[in-house]
Amino acid sequence: MKNLKTLLLIAVFTLGLGGVANAQKIGHINYQRVIVNMPEARALQVTLEKLGKTYQDEIETMGKKIEAKRTKYTAEQNSQTPQINESRAQEVQQEIARYQQLRQTAAADIQQREQDGLKPISEKAQKAINEIAASKGILYVLEENSLIVKKGEDLYDAVKAKLGLLKDLPRPTAENK
Repeated sequence: MKNLKTLLLIAVFTLGLGGVANAQKIGHINYQRVIVNMPEARALQVTLEKLGKTYQDEIETMGKKIEAKRTKYTAEQNSQTPQINESRAQEVQQEIARYQQLRQTAAADIQQREQDGLKPISEKAQKAINEIAASKGILYVLEENSLIVKKGEDLYDAVKAKLGLLKDLPRPTAENK
């Protein structure tokens, strides 16, 4: 009977310590903050803004030309034949179609370049987070923004040091919106 109690006590003690030894370390990180503060992401943002400005200028120029042509044709429509007016209306409609196509193409191009540019940036961030988690013995890293309680280890400072992240951008306030 005494051996049974001792054996039972040893089993409970061993299982209890085994549970503590198997406790899983959990960390968290604000992944978006990592991406936004990577030098490569900031450079990509500048490139995309320049491209967007170029497209915007081209779109605005085309829109002004269409509007000027429409105004001119409207002013001259009483002095032209119905065939010429119809031809001019078709010409304006074709230019409007090209204008709309340019807008769609510009948006799609910017979006595609952003996706293509973010892929290697995201992979680099993921690799750094994986390496830091492994070096700290962390088995699970959760997205910080989805946590209600944040008691795990915050990996941001370690990732910041590993990737050479830039300072956080100032948050927009009501004054500079």
